[in-house]
Amino acid sequence: MTKPVLYGPAYSTYTRSARLVLEEKGVDYDLVEVEFMGGMPAEQVERQPFAKVPAFEHDGFPLYEFSAIGRYVDEVFDGPPLQPDNPQQRARMNQIISIVDSYTYPCTIGQLVWQRVVMPMLGNQADEAVVTASLPQVNKCMNVIAGLRGDNTYLAGANVSLADLHLAPIYDYFQGTPESGAILDQNPGMREWWNVVSARDSIKKTAT
Repeated sequence: MTKPVLYGPAYSTYTRSARLVLEEKGVDYDLVEVEFMGGMPAEQVERQPFAKVPAFEHDGFPLYEFSAIGRYVDEVFDGPPLQPDNPQQRARMNQIISIVDSYTYPCTIGQLVWQRVVMPMLGNQADEAVVTASLPQVNKCMNVIAGLRGDNTYLAGANVSLADLHLAPIYDYFQGTPESGAILDQNPGMREWWNVVSARDSIKKTAT
């Protein structure tokens, strides 16, 4: 079995989520950095026709979309399972992944983090109107996810799952924004969750 290859920049949340899955499974893999701030390279568009990251390849099998990559890696490679056996916990994992994709990423990374982190890196000032507009939805996402987690150690139960690995890179960027403090004060369960998740070796190995 050949070594899988992941194409995407280490700073990308979706690339990091895929790396977290590979690290948790103990898979030896190659990361091919893809820089797209100046435009997505043509070779990446060939791998991912929607011009996104990451893309993945294993034994001649190309794949994109984190949800598909994560499930594939979990099911093909040895190592601790990252999808619960319990149908309700598995459904909860899938629900949270969907919430992250549909609601959490757009407002948290696409708006708040982009304005607070990326724009200054590019030499631009943050658009405060965009920041302000993002906050109600960011707060709602954190509140909903904290409620779904409940008293569980991880998002979908007692063990780490694909849901945790999907949210972790987004949360890591989010917590570095000035606005995160007030939101997390209203959702203390998220800080408790992060204290557990951030102690994992996979998080430390993929930190940029």
